Amino acid sequence: MGDLRKGFGYLVQGQRWVGRHGRWYGFGLLPGLLTLVLYAGALTGLAYGADDLTAWATPFADDWSSPWQALFRGFLTVLVFALGLFLAVITFTAVTLLVGQPFYESLSEEVDRTEGGYVAHSGLPLWRELWISARDSLRILVRVAFYGVLLFAAGFIPVVGQTVVPVIGFCVSGFFLTEELTAVAFQRRRLELKERLELLRGRRMLTLGFGVPLTLAYLVPLAAVFLMPGAVAGATLMARELAPAAQDPDPEPGSRPYSLQKD
Repeated sequence: MGDLRKGFGYLVQGQRWVGRHGRWYGFGLLPGLLTLVLYAGALTGLAYGADDLTAWATPFADDWSSPWQALFRGFLTVLVFALGLFLAVITFTAVTLLVGQPFYESLSEEVDRTEGGYVAHSGLPLWRELWISARDSLRILVRVAFYGVLLFAAGFIPVVGQTVVPVIGFCVSGFFLTEELTAVAFQRRRLELKERLELLRGRRMLTLGFGVPLTLAYLVPLAAVFLMPGAVAGATLMARELAPAAQDPDPEPGSRPYSLQKD
């Protein structure tokens, strides 16, 4: 329980940090707002075009009599839009972090700087950092989709599917949300995805204490946009504990100046 409270504490500390540094909060809002506009445009286009898409995909229903054709295609139209909305929700954080890589990296560096100690730099060009972020985000989304399918199937189990499965679902979402957010600080510490997952699994309660409340908060419309800067700041504070800097302030290229500690 101590690690659960500590993880939630990092989330609160991150929001407080951006509250004390208003300029950085506004700076960190920009990627989320840009991604929100892009997603809103895509969902609006889907809403207008979903019926045409379902009509194109179901030519066999052209000769169906009323009302069966309208009911069938109406159901598919709603299903297509619901699927698009679901994909938007589960990919929003990953896309925002990818779009805002330079923004969030600068914010994360500033958190390290204000909290004292060595400020980590990956030493990689921007294009390389973007490639690593996109590659790792895709790997995480594949994992999330895999667990999502399993939990969806488990949801049909009587009683368990309506009680235990949703709790597990929030825990899985919280774990991977934390991974995505801490990746900003961990990549500057030159930690690969496998190493990052190992660190987070080693402190599972800490990870869930940070990620599950944030996942619940993200259910509120637009909350993800306004909480994102503080979430990145809080994730950086947590990364400082999980991968503290070594004493050498000028490590050799390709070396790992961070000790991997698990309690």
